[in-house]
Amino acid sequence: MNAIATTLLISCVFGVAALAQAPKEHSMTGCLQTGVEPNTYIVSDVEGSGPKTIGIVSSTANLAPHVGHKIQVTGTAVPAKEAETDKNVPKAAHYMKLTAIKMVSTTCP
Repeated sequence: MNAIATTLLISCVFGVAALAQAPKEHSMTGCLQTGVEPNTYIVSDVEGSGPKTIGIVSSTANLAPHVGHKIQVTGTAVPAKEAETDKNVPKAAHYMKLTAIKMVSTTCP
């Protein structure tokens, strides 16, 4: 019985550690612009006290119709070291893989 309890405890510890390392989704708002390369995007003029630009690594949403719009993006952060290995990802202060977007305004400041 003691061995089973120990195994269960160890499994729980590893499970909690795995959850703590999972990327956390977050949202940011700014203006969607095209990148230098075709089909690449960057969010500029990001609101708040954090980074002011977001390089879009990937997106499940179609971004093309929202170029020039103020949008809220939701997704997970990508480490700069990983994002910058792809020459098609625009250079930015922050990088994200997007899971959703929401149009805030058809114009940008």
